Parts: sequence; C-alpha cells; structure tokens
Amino acid sequence: MKNFKWEGVMPAITTQFDKDYQLDLNAFKINLDAQLSAGVHGIILGGTLGEASTITVSERTILLATTLEQVEGKIPVIMNIAEQSTTDAVNLAQKAEAEGSNGIMLLPPMRYKATDYETVSYFSSVAESTSLPIMIYNNPVDYKIEVTLEMFEKLSKHKNINAVKESTRDTTNVTRMINHFGDRFKILCGVDTIAMECLMMGATGWVAGLVDAFPEETVAIYTYCKVGQWDKAREIFRWFLPLLELDISPQLVQNIKLCEVATGLGTGYVRPPRIQLSGKVHENVGNIIKKGLETRPYDLDYKKYI
Repeated sequence: MKNFKWEGVMPAITTQFDKDYQLDLNAFKINLDAQLSAGVHGIILGGTLGEASTITVSERTILLATTLEQVEGKIPVIMNIAEQSTTDAVNLAQKAEAEGSNGIMLLPPMRYKATDYETVSYFSSVAESTSLPIMIYNNPVDYKIEVTLEMFEKLSKHKNINAVKESTRDTTNVTRMINHFGDRFKILCGVDTIAMECLMMGATGWVAGLVDAFPEETVAIYTYCKVGQWDKAREIFRWFLPLLELDISPQLVQNIKLCEVATGLGTGYVRPPRIQLSGKVHENVGNIIKKGLETRPYDLDYKKYI
C-alpha cells in the first residue's frame, strides 16, 4: 500500500461468532462498517481481541479477504502474528503478504519465554521473510518478554520494522523511545487507559480495544489530541475511562464483546476456552456499560477536523 503510515486509531478488531462458535461474517461486517464510518486509520486482525488463539489459519484468510474487500484500499489492513515457532511465524508472514495484508503486528514467541537474543532473532527472521511493514508488540505485562531499547537498537537494521505497539504501561517509555531513536520507530499506544497521555507525549497512534464498541468516541479523542483541542479530548476521555478499564482485564474480550452487544456492534459470543461472563462479574460489567451509555456524549464534532 502506498503512503502506509503507522498512525491514527487502529482497532484490534473482534472476531464475531454465532451461537455455535462459527464465524459470523455479517456481524463482523457491521462492526467493520462502523469503524470505517467513524474514520479509523487502520484495521488489525487476529489480535488478542480477535481471539487469535482460537481462530484457524483458514479463518484468518477469510477474515483478511472480507476486510480487504470492505476497506477497498482506503486504510491499511494489518495481520497479527503470534506463534510458538519461528517457522510458523515466517510462514504466516509470507502468507499474509501473498493474500494482500498491508502490514504485520508481531508478538514475541508465545508460550516460550525467549531470551533477549532469541527474541531479536525471532523478530529478525520474520522481518527478513517479508517486505511488509512490521509493528513490534511490546507487552511484558501479559507476555512476559520486554523489548528493550537495546533490542530495538539491534532491530533497527531491519527497515521494515518501523513501529511499536507500546504496552509496557509505562508512559515514560514513549519519551524514552523518542529520545533514543527520534522518529525511527513510530509509537502506537496499546493500552486504552493511558492512550491520551501517550498521544500527548508523542505517540503517533492508538491500537485500541473499546473502539470496537465505541468507534466515534475513540477517533474523537485521537482527533482532538492531534489538533490540540485538549479540553474536548479530556472531557470525552474522563467519560470513557471506566469503560476503557474493561480493556485491562484478563476477561477483556468478554468485556468488550458485552459492550458491542450494548451498542449494536456484535453478537457477544466468545469461543471456548473463553466463556461468556455470568453472575456478579457480568452484573458489574453491565453496570459500567449502563452508566456509560446513560452519560454518553452525543455532540462530537471531531469530523470537521479530519
């Protein structure tokens, strides 16, 4: 894709299932339409919210083809790669490129806690196997591997590794990366609850979760930040925070899919071993969603700045 940019709001889009846990492409397209209408800047398929661990390679192909058809080249479509072996990661990167993906979000080796040297070697092997732009997903909280400045220094020789999904939950890491590398690596916030702070400190984008249920509010915050309308951004972000906190839970997929049901943008079904929330947990999440909808802002004017 010409003029590919790691910037703006990029939803880690959910994979929609029916009650029998099969792909529900109609529901998927409805959500995708809402994202495009809101003005998102890219779509990321098969991430944690896309339930990467339970979708098959053939299902990824279907989701990619469906998304590419609907997006019509207007924004980049990025495939997540989170594999256990280097061989599988390389094969999937090459397959994604052959099938039309515009970029890759790349996680460290799954299940095996690789050393720094092993992690860099893994990333390098994938980078050398494809010409697609690559965003490294740096999330030591959940995946127990931190991609350090020293590791990024070694990775900088690969021109197609040019972005990071910053999920260390340390906002100073944005400044640390910029101080060390300038604009060599674009930085996208990967944690909803600190997105505004990261944007303020120089992040170029936001790989978002709650955007799947609230696309306009998410794009509004990004847009207001970009044009310096900080008061408008803060007002929406303060309303949004209780909902955004649903993203930093082990049950983030179930939480966000409940939000999608409430806003008419999803079926709510998750694929086992995930199970729909029930009892007190379901009630608590439902109360957060209910309050959010009752006080939801409806006077967004961000599109005039786009």
